[in-house]
Amino acid sequence: MKITSSAFENNKSIPAKYTCQGDDVNPPLEISGIPNGTKSLVLVVDDPDAPMGTWDHWIVWNIKPDTAKIGEGDVPGVQGMNSFGKQDYGGPCPPSGTHRYMFKLYALDTELNLSESAHKSDVERAMKGHILAQTKLIGLYKKK
Repeated sequence: MKITSSAFENNKSIPAKYTCQGDDVNPPLEISGIPNGTKSLVLVVDDPDAPMGTWDHWIVWNIKPDTAKIGEGDVPGVQGMNSFGKQDYGGPCPPSGTHRYMFKLYALDTELNLSESAHKSDVERAMKGHILAQTKLIGLYKKK
């Protein structure tokens, strides 16, 4: 399984358009190699370099397993609560230095029955024992 973006390469800079200094919309993403038996996908975007601990930027679950593309600004599934206290994509906005943004994709053998107020920890608990495959795309960003 693989996740890529036409907007940036793995371990390269995320364009400002997809950050708090731009349009603050999610970048386009492409998904391939989804394993047989996948019932749903989960996408978690977080920043492990945040000063207060990992900061969650986007949590989405019950993405259809035949999803090959997530377009710019698209909502591909059920959105949970991010660290900004919102149920949507919150772009990179590091206070200082260059941060890494992990676009983590999981293929599950089930759909998740969670409320929209669920946080990443709830999603991670619900995914336990159901992950068929996982992959990630890393983007970098430093505020100008």
